Amino acid sequence: MKTISELLEETAAHAVPVVRGIDDTQLAAPTPCGEYDVRALVNHLSMVVDNFRILAAKGDPDFSRTEDVVTGDWRDRFEEATTLLVKAWGEPGAEEGVSGGMKLPARTVGFMVLGDLVVHAWDLATATGQDYEVAPAVASELLPELAAMAPQAREAEVYGPAFPLPQGATAFEQVLAETGRDPGWRAPRP
Repeated sequence: MKTISELLEETAAHAVPVVRGIDDTQLAAPTPCGEYDVRALVNHLSMVVDNFRILAAKGDPDFSRTEDVVTGDWRDRFEEATTLLVKAWGEPGAEEGVSGGMKLPARTVGFMVLGDLVVHAWDLATATGQDYEVAPAVASELLPELAAMAPQAREAEVYGPAFPLPQGATAFEQVLAETGRDPGWRAPRP
């Protein structure tokens, strides 16, 4: 079993290049996360990364902020924030006890941010025509955690209904399906 920090580090190695690969002309493109276009999803993911770094330190984040971070050197800032997230979850005690404001087991909260980073990086890659990989070990460790969270996430309307998959789907396809995504989603052609 890997630590949350190790899983986040592996995921960030694939997610950061996706964010760097977003062209400014793609910011209004739709994503598989239906309520967000690319720009809004980058803003959301940046807020998630910042807030879950605070949760790793047992702090109380502000999930209500919705500022537009897609200005200036936003790609560099995303990479820096992701590096800080990995570091925060690697600190002694980060995975122990209860998180800050969420009052959930810290390791569960760590899997929440891992799920967001994995899935939203896929959303962004798919929306912008980029390749995206998830280490099989990351998907295998994330899947049971996401499946356990899914009923409550659906009730809170954070996840859509599970997407039906054929037999033999990969662990990563199952992760996407648990969150209500069609792993075969492709951006509409102009």
